[in-house]
Amino acid sequence: MEEKDVVRLYETSRRLVREVPMSFRRYLCARVNWGNRLVCIRGAKGTGKTTLVLQHIREEFSPNDDKALFVSLDNLWFAAHDVVDLADWHWKHGGTHLFLDEVHHMKDWQTAIKNIYDSYPSLNIVYTGSSMLRLESGSGDLSRRRVPYTLPVLSFREYLRFENVLDAEAVSLDAILNDHLSIASDISGRIRILEHFSRYLKHGSYPFYKEGVGEFDVRLREVVNQILEIDYPMIDSVSVATIMKARKMLAVLADSVPQTPKMAQLYRELETDRNQGLKVLKALARAGLLQLLSSEKVALKDMSRPDKICLDNTCLMHALSREVDVGCARETFMLNQLRSAGHEVTYPQQGDFLVDGRYLFEVGGAGKGFSQIKDLPDSFVVADDVETGYGNKIPLWLLGFLY
Repeated sequence: MEEKDVVRLYETSRRLVREVPMSFRRYLCARVNWGNRLVCIRGAKGTGKTTLVLQHIREEFSPNDDKALFVSLDNLWFAAHDVVDLADWHWKHGGTHLFLDEVHHMKDWQTAIKNIYDSYPSLNIVYTGSSMLRLESGSGDLSRRRVPYTLPVLSFREYLRFENVLDAEAVSLDAILNDHLSIASDISGRIRILEHFSRYLKHGSYPFYKEGVGEFDVRLREVVNQILEIDYPMIDSVSVATIMKARKMLAVLADSVPQTPKMAQLYRELETDRNQGLKVLKALARAGLLQLLSSEKVALKDMSRPDKICLDNTCLMHALSREVDVGCARETFMLNQLRSAGHEVTYPQQGDFLVDGRYLFEVGGAGKGFSQIKDLPDSFVVADDVETGYGNKIPLWLLGFLY
């Protein structure tokens, strides 16, 4: 490989780093241990992984410092060149950090990264990829080498900061359960919280809404199309027929979730069997399009059937559904924020959500009472359309401050 082969990559890297906006940064940026030799950042398309990495480079390296090189693996350059050869060139010419974006666009990406990691011990590698990536599979298993992070959609708290409305610290679930009245009173005393919450539910989950709220739903539907038509077949090597089943499944579920599904009926409607239907459901969940809830504590890959299905977030509901049910939106928001903050959520016999195996939640409107979960220990009502709660009744919007 000669200098003429790579000069444009370095020029593009410097330009992207130089022009990345720094006014707002995702919460994960401060949590990543960038000193690790191999860092993996996964997330659904549109959550801001690329921006997060570029912001880190701009903060840590001088503007024209070629010790750090950022490249996206969907660049046509890689159709005729090998990423391992690029790493060799970068290291031999003084490079210390290599940032590989969208690795799922590269065939045998795990093996390539493993080879780079093992062959250049002084080279730090950060790679990003779709949340659909199967990190533990393949001949180049990186599980003993990499430190993984997941970037979820924007929290309600992050959205308020992105809008320059409120700069507030994240609040733990324990703090909310024990002191929600004073926390909610302080926040709602500074801004019209319900007005902003309503906007967030419609367009606030993905940072790219800033490019134009009026076109947000169209852009989000295009993101979904890219996931189904590009990311899914690249990662799982599925057929066109399977992609069509995934598209139809998402369309059917968008108009009916959250629901306790009749799986046999769903599979018949999609003209597929249980095994294939479950694989598609899990793929849509890995892609950040669905949330699958089980009554048991079980990893997604081991789930035999979901007890409840939701779209991943309320923005997807507004973009994909013909009519958004307010009750469904409440449950979708709560499940998304709890899981994004790292909490374990299961489907209980009573109530809507069991969190961390202990806390039982019932979700509803402002007038929601405790009749369905009365006398049960550690039980709470989460109410929409209220600025503050009382006792064990918590405002729904406050769960958007968990991360």
